[in-house]
Amino acid sequence: MTTTTAIGYEKNLPITDPSALIEKDVEIPELGPHDLLVEVNAVSVNPVDVKLRAGASANGFRILGFDAAGIVRDIGSEVTLFIPGDEVFYAGTNDRAGSNQRLHAVDERSTGRKPATLSFADAASLPLTSITAWESLFDRLQLTEQSFGTLLIVGATGGVGSIMIQLVEALLPNVTVIATASSADRAAWVRQLGAEHAVNHRENMTAEVSAIAPDGVDWLFTAHSEAQIETYAEIVRPFGHIVAIDDGPRDVSPLKGKSIAWHWELMFTKPQYKTHDMIGQHQLLNEVARLVHQGRVRATTTRALSPITAATLREAHELVESGRVAGKIVLHDWA
Repeated sequence: MTTTTAIGYEKNLPITDPSALIEKDVEIPELGPHDLLVEVNAVSVNPVDVKLRAGASANGFRILGFDAAGIVRDIGSEVTLFIPGDEVFYAGTNDRAGSNQRLHAVDERSTGRKPATLSFADAASLPLTSITAWESLFDRLQLTEQSFGTLLIVGATGGVGSIMIQLVEALLPNVTVIATASSADRAAWVRQLGAEHAVNHRENMTAEVSAIAPDGVDWLFTAHSEAQIETYAEIVRPFGHIVAIDDGPRDVSPLKGKSIAWHWELMFTKPQYKTHDMIGQHQLLNEVARLVHQGRVRATTTRALSPITAATLREAHELVESGRVAGKIVLHDWA
């Protein structure tokens, strides 16, 4: 066998167009020294997938997908962390073909051991959001077990926010979480995950947050920073920190008066630039798997579709594109 089934796009089309995502047979990826060849059993869809499909060049045919869970079938010449037959989960990178294919190549240093207590589908809901949340909390904001204060999570019902709440509750005992939610159902979701407070970002977020933290929040995570910088300048305390995962550019000058620090987080930076600490993603995914095994972190799957086809993937993209999805949409088992 020299080819494998893949799902991708050739043109930037509305997701309602049947040709927005199509299936093709492609060459099985060649393995680099640190690569694993994974038989993909499940994937999930992230906002970045929707963004790329809508606007990024296909360069002929582009295979999307980042989150995946599956079984190692072959390994590169320098692989030391896994052997064929191991069950893994990972988020890949943005400079290689994506995970929406039956056989996919991924660097072992960006790959973790799948939580044994989870199905492949639920495991696929975790990697990208877990890496993003972990790096935001511990690399960008530099939080530790001794950190004491209040964290505001803007976009808390999304995939990253849903994991971040759980990581804070599991690993940062002295950090209080204020989570944004736009409805009573979503407020119940974030409280169920462990948030101490829920505020509605579509109403007067400044007043609601200030009532909880009158001196300002210590840290703010945001997935939706556009046109919000002046608001953040009001609700973050002097010398506080903000980490954002959406796209710029942003005029952050309103933050200067309080000496508030602004950080960007992109989970693709380490694998794309092969940084010296790239293996940290392998380590943190294994730690997330341990927390799952202990019952301290749970999968954030809110909808599972099957089988994995162009049609079900288009359905998932349409749901994510709507902006009304809490948690993650996963797809499992190929047709």
